[in-house]
Amino acid sequence: MKIGLTYDLRSWYLDRGYSMEDTAEFDRQETVDAIDTALNRMGYETEAVGNCFQLIEALSSGKRWDLVFNIAEGLYGDGRESVIPAILDQYRIPYVFSGPVTMGVSLNKYLTRLIVEPAGIPVSPGMLIASPEDIKNLRLEYPLFIKPVSEGTGKGITEKNLLNSPQELKEMAEYLIGRFEQPALVEEYLPGREFTVGIVGSGSDAMVIGGMEIECSGNNPYSVEFKENYREYCKYVPVPEEFSDECSNIALGAWKAVRGVDAGRIDLKTDRKGKICFMEVNLLAGLHPVHSDLPILSGMRGIDFQTLIEMIVKSSLKRHNLVQ
Repeated sequence: MKIGLTYDLRSWYLDRGYSMEDTAEFDRQETVDAIDTALNRMGYETEAVGNCFQLIEALSSGKRWDLVFNIAEGLYGDGRESVIPAILDQYRIPYVFSGPVTMGVSLNKYLTRLIVEPAGIPVSPGMLIASPEDIKNLRLEYPLFIKPVSEGTGKGITEKNLLNSPQELKEMAEYLIGRFEQPALVEEYLPGREFTVGIVGSGSDAMVIGGMEIECSGNNPYSVEFKENYREYCKYVPVPEEFSDECSNIALGAWKAVRGVDAGRIDLKTDRKGKICFMEVNLLAGLHPVHSDLPILSGMRGIDFQTLIEMIVKSSLKRHNLVQ
C-alpha cells in the first residue's frame, strides 16, 4: 500500500514572506519525518506530497495513492482545512481524518457550538460578533473572553482577550475582526481549570486515549507563545481522577456530535461554578512527537508515537474498508 503525505510545511510559507503568526498552525519538517518513519515501520511505502498547490500538481501529473495521510491546515478562508479533503474526494482517493464538511464546520467555533449544545454538551453562554454593531445586542455577564471564530493554535490570543468592560470588548472586537478578517466569538469567561482530551476512532469505535490538565503561568490564556514555549510557561499533568469521567464523557459526546473520525482533541474548561464546559474541537490535532498536545497526553497513558500513528491509520483503514 502506498500512502501520500499532505501537509503545510511552515518553512515553505516563511520563505515566501508569511509571518510567524500567519504560519502558526503549520508543521515543522520533523513532524512530517516522524509520521513518515512511523508509516514506514508499519510496512507502507510513502510519498511526500506537500500542500494543496503541490497536491494539485501531483494529481495533474497522474500520481495516485492508496491512502493519503492528511495534516494540511490550509492558508486562506474558513474552509481552508477542507481544501485537500475536497480535492481528494473528487479523485476518490481515501484519506486519514475528517472530510470537507466536518472540517469546515468544526473550524468555526460558533457553528460547532450550535452542534454540540443541542447534543447535551455544556458550553459557556456566548454570541458571534461579525461587526462592532453587534455589540449592542450583548446579553452576557462580564468578564468575557473573545477570540477569532475560525483560528487555531492560540492565534489571536493574548491576555487582552479577557474583557472586563464594554470599552475593552469594542477595542478587541474591532482588532480581531480587522486582523483576521472574520467574525469573533465572545463568551462568558471560563475562569477554572483547563483540560484537553485525546480521542482515537470513529463512531461507535471512538474512545478516549488520555487527557491532561494545562496550567499556564500567571493564569494566562493558552496562546501561541505559550504553546510554542510550553516547557517554560506551562505545566502538563494527567487529568486528575476527580475530573476524569466527566472530561471523558463530555469529550466523547462532543466528538460524536461533530462526527469526528480517526483522531483528534477536545478542549474543555470549568466555568464559574466548577462545571466542565466544551471549548473547541481539533480535528487536525498537532502530531509533532515531542511538542504537540495529542502525542504528549497519549504518552502519559503509555501510548508512544508509533502506536498512536498505528491507531490512527487502523481507524482510517477500517472506515474506508481498506485492507492493510
